Amino acid sequence: MSAAALAHDTLLPRAPGGNGPGVVLALLVHAALLAALTVSVDWRTKDPEVVSAELWASVPQVAAPKPVEVAPAPAPAPAPPPPRAAPLPTEADIATERAERKKLEAARKKIETDAEAERLRVASDKKRAEDDRKKREQAREQTREQTDKEARDAKVEDERLARQREANLRRMMGQAGTAAAGTGTASADAAPTAAYNGRLVALIRGNLVFTGTATDNNAAEVEVSAAPNGTVIARRLVKSSGHKDWDDAVLRAIDRTPTLPRDSDGRVPPRLTITFKPRE
Repeated sequence: MSAAALAHDTLLPRAPGGNGPGVVLALLVHAALLAALTVSVDWRTKDPEVVSAELWASVPQVAAPKPVEVAPAPAPAPAPPPPRAAPLPTEADIATERAERKKLEAARKKIETDAEAERLRVASDKKRAEDDRKKREQAREQTREQTDKEARDAKVEDERLARQREANLRRMMGQAGTAAAGTGTASADAAPTAAYNGRLVALIRGNLVFTGTATDNNAAEVEVSAAPNGTVIARRLVKSSGHKDWDDAVLRAIDRTPTLPRDSDGRVPPRLTITFKPRE
């Protein structure tokens, strides 16, 4: 048989009377299904086994708890009254508040003004004290410079007068020798008059410069030697007053008086002692 013939037979419907095997097979399948359902329902509806137990002791009876007394609920507190609205400020209240505010502001400004014035006063006092201190320092410096200058000038003057005295001494010694040879020594050794001593002290005091301070009135005694014409040849401190500044001032005053005045008899004492007190 050819392949075309086989394909054609397969596609053709079968002849009637050929369903018997299929019916038998369907019946068998349904019967098996019914049997399975029957077995399954019987297993589900089987009665449970009963189990019994015997009790040998009685269960203790427990007393019922006492009923708990419940306190009655407190009465609810009355609701607080609604807050009252604050009263609106009146014109008088506003004016009082403004006055108080102005008073506080004025007090604050016064405190600030007083504080500023105190600060300025303290600053002014400090500046014044600083200026006074500077002035005192300048005054001390000027005094020190003046003192140093006076000391230098006095030293130069002393040196000049010392040289002048030496020259005068050499010149006057020759003149004194000549005068002694012609007139003798009796009149030369005569004491000066009382008025002469006062005139001599006044003359020397006119040349005295003393810038110090003497705490007492002790006298300085100075011996002065002079030539017949009145020229001062030498001076020597015989007794100190206890104040060196006063002693030196007296000696410098004598050095500034190179020529002594003549006495009433027309002569100059060759040697005399002069006393100088600070408070004369």
